[in-house]
Amino acid sequence: MIKTLLGLSMTALIFSSCTKDHDPQPTAKSITVENVLDSKPLVESGTFKGTGTPPVILPGETVSFSFSAAKNQRLTFATMYGWSNDLFFAPENPGIKLYGDDGTPLIGDVSSQIKLWDNGTRVNSAPGMALSHPGTAEATPKNIKEVKGADDYGHTFLPASQLMNVSLAYDGNSMFTVTIKNKSGGTANETPFSPGVWAISYVAGGNLLLPEPIYSDGKATTDALTRIAETGDNAPLSALLTVQTGIFTPLSPVLVVVYNGTENPFYKSGESDRGEGLKDLAQKGNADVLAAALKTKSGIKSVYILKEPASTVLLPKLGGNAGGKVSQPLMLAPGDRIAIATMYGFSNDWFFATSGNDIDGNATGDVSGSIALYDNGTALDQFPGAGITQFNLAGTPLSESKAIAPVPNPNKFTTLPAIGNIIKVTLQ
Repeated sequence: MIKTLLGLSMTALIFSSCTKDHDPQPTAKSITVENVLDSKPLVESGTFKGTGTPPVILPGETVSFSFSAAKNQRLTFATMYGWSNDLFFAPENPGIKLYGDDGTPLIGDVSSQIKLWDNGTRVNSAPGMALSHPGTAEATPKNIKEVKGADDYGHTFLPASQLMNVSLAYDGNSMFTVTIKNKSGGTANETPFSPGVWAISYVAGGNLLLPEPIYSDGKATTDALTRIAETGDNAPLSALLTVQTGIFTPLSPVLVVVYNGTENPFYKSGESDRGEGLKDLAQKGNADVLAAALKTKSGIKSVYILKEPASTVLLPKLGGNAGGKVSQPLMLAPGDRIAIATMYGFSNDWFFATSGNDIDGNATGDVSGSIALYDNGTALDQFPGAGITQFNLAGTPLSESKAIAPVPNPNKFTTLPAIGNIIKVTLQ
């Protein structure tokens, strides 16, 4: 009997040992999230021109264009004083102020912010219809200089605000319309205005990324600006500004969730926000509330919030600098899945998140194809990077109530790069 019991015990121990030896063991991996966006400093730019042939803006005529803008952003533009050798109109840098310090849109006449500038590339003849173009080149090109009453050759000029009227109208939801009127008719400085260009810089950390996109007072001009100032040709400068116009956005601290289950634990496309903290992440980039809620749910194995050490957020690539990057070691058992979420920082409530069945813990390499961009449906959308109610641009989001849905691309505001050209996720 004792032998029998001992035999059974030994068999049980051996069986148990064999079972443990063959149980699948957790695997150590690391997840890395990077902002790989090749960002641009200008959020918007464009051109304007008259309606005639040639498309100049004659005395008495007006031209208008519209744009979006956030607090602290400025509007700048340039157009040739047509009956001159190389003079142009432009706002004093960094451009026309669009909001008061309290965020109230500034409307009405802003002509006092416009100045007349000498490009410094041509000897100035007496301005007027009889002036010969292009005129004599300066023996030594001069730096750009404001014309204050008279140029370097003694020719007199009225203040720009007496030749050009510029007014702002606010259309709502961060949209403005600017109207430029040629009111030089009958003055001593009557002149047509050439086709022009305009631009608005992104603001990051309270500073304009490109505060002088068209000209720099006291510095040498550019070939592209010279084409406007000397001949009224806006195509080269338009092309230059277009190259500098596009997308800039940080990514918020990244939420990483390891779970064992069949569906994403914090959102589902087509359903409304669950009130567990995803709204805070999508609107403000704050993942703390959602992380705390997830830790109380069954099937959740671990929750992390990954912050870039220096800046907290993941900045995009800009000026030759690499984008932000964060990593987290993970222990993954068979059946584990990984879900992530991070805010499209310069939006009202857009967020990147894993889609479908999230990331399989068995996967390795670049898993960015599992990421999609969603609208949380809790805040009124505005032009990304140019919205007065965007939290990361010193605004307060305006509430709305819609189901979570993918962000179309192109969308009604702009065209975004491919997801994989904004955010890269690697599992190794």
